[in-house]
Amino acid sequence: MDSNRIEGAAQNMAGRVQDAAGGLIGDTGMQAAGKVRAASGQVQNAAGGALDSVREFASDQPLTALVVAAGVGFLLGALARG
Repeated sequence: MDSNRIEGAAQNMAGRVQDAAGGLIGDTGMQAAGKVRAASGQVQNAAGGALDSVREFASDQPLTALVVAAGVGFLLGALARG
C-alpha cells in the first residue's frame, strides 16, 4: 500500500473532524479549511491508489509496462521538441 493512501486517508479524516468542529462552534472559516483538507486527502488517497495500480500492473506484466513507458517517453520527448 502506497504511503499516499495512508496519509490521504488521515488528512481526509482530520479534515472531516475540523469541518465538524467548525460547525459546532460556528466558525465558517474552520469549516471551509476542513472541507479543503478533506478534499485534499481524498485526492492524495486516489493518487496513492493509482500508483498502487501502476505498480501492480508493472509487476504482473513487466514487458508491457516497459513498452508503455517507452512510448510515453517518446511522446513527451516529441512534445518537448515542439
